[in-house]
Amino acid sequence: MKRRQFIQQSALGTVGLAVAGAAISCDEQNLNKEMSIPQKETLKKSGPIAICTWGFVDANKTAGQFLDAGKPALDAVIAGVQVEEDDIRNTTVGKGGAPDRSGEVTLDACVMNPDGDCGAVVYVKDYAHVAQLARIVMEETPHVMLAGEGAEELAERYGFKKETLLTEQSEKAYKEWLKSPEYKPIINIENHDTIGLLAIDKFGDIAGACTTSGLSYKMKGRVGDSAIIGSGLFLDNEIGGAVATGMGEEIMKTVGSFLIVELMRQGKTPQEACDEAVKRVIERNPNYKNFQVAYIALDKQGNTGGACIHKGFTYEKYENEENTRVQPSHILND
Repeated sequence: MKRRQFIQQSALGTVGLAVAGAAISCDEQNLNKEMSIPQKETLKKSGPIAICTWGFVDANKTAGQFLDAGKPALDAVIAGVQVEEDDIRNTTVGKGGAPDRSGEVTLDACVMNPDGDCGAVVYVKDYAHVAQLARIVMEETPHVMLAGEGAEELAERYGFKKETLLTEQSEKAYKEWLKSPEYKPIINIENHDTIGLLAIDKFGDIAGACTTSGLSYKMKGRVGDSAIIGSGLFLDNEIGGAVATGMGEEIMKTVGSFLIVELMRQGKTPQEACDEAVKRVIERNPNYKNFQVAYIALDKQGNTGGACIHKGFTYEKYENEENTRVQPSHILND
């Protein structure tokens, strides 16, 4: 059952109550008319923009080209992150991702559309395209998040390709890790490089996607921030959006992406909002030098920003048919 059908059927049961209630005043009716969503008629002045975490050039370029072709922002971000979900050289996203401590690769992802709808999946095995699967959750179910076998059954129902996610390279690295099995975060190295991607299309609509295999050699069952709406990703189409990468446990403690959007709502620029979100993290954890947290953000006007704890994090920006690498602000210089 699609979300819309679910909501419509649920609403039928309340029709009687609505009729029996107080009538809506003329003033309220006029207010509702004034608040109706206008038709999308004009192009955004700065044109379409896509930004993504880290140096995922091909992914961000793919999203940008979708935007240039007039595709909606949601289509663009999912197409972009899927590039990394399919790239077995990327050991932190999709197929080829590093396994957990039991040797299994599990994936997490979420998406948000311009209407504020969202979908997420966690602890998914055997299916690489989890961002698209999160979209299915959003558009075709009455839920926001599905986990494990439930998400996998949905993938099978919608014809997703089932495949082995543990590659020869990842398995070799895992066996080497087993010789001294302990987890120590390696800052700016391939053990937490989530791809988060935000886009604003030619109508000025914003969408986002975030997908990852999570921390390398994580405890079995661990879920980080990437699939958590408000932590790994959040947007408000009237304000802007933000995505996060790095140590997910620290990002969740401050609900970082939601925080950034709310700060932009209060008038801060994307850069100012990202800076403040990073400061919130380090103020609450005296061990902040031992891990990386990074954010990028995009506002409704097409302005962007990014910030991180440790120098070394970068993000990609696609605008005017050109992809560029941006060095964000940072707290530490190591």
